[in-house]
Amino acid sequence: MPIYEYRCTKCRKRFSVEQSISEHGKRHPACPKCKSRAVKPMFSTFFAKTGRKS
Repeated sequence: MPIYEYRCTKCRKRFSVEQSISEHGKRHPACPKCKSRAVKPMFSTFFAKTGRKS
């Protein structure tokens, strides 16, 4: 399941949430600090794990 990063526009807290792709498109999560839903998605680094060994 993908991990999305958000920043709260009220308290400016950055946090990560593990959501399915369908959940991500429906509504933003609540901030864990102030419980506001006024959050904006942040760009984050991409990590891919493969089963092949180098």
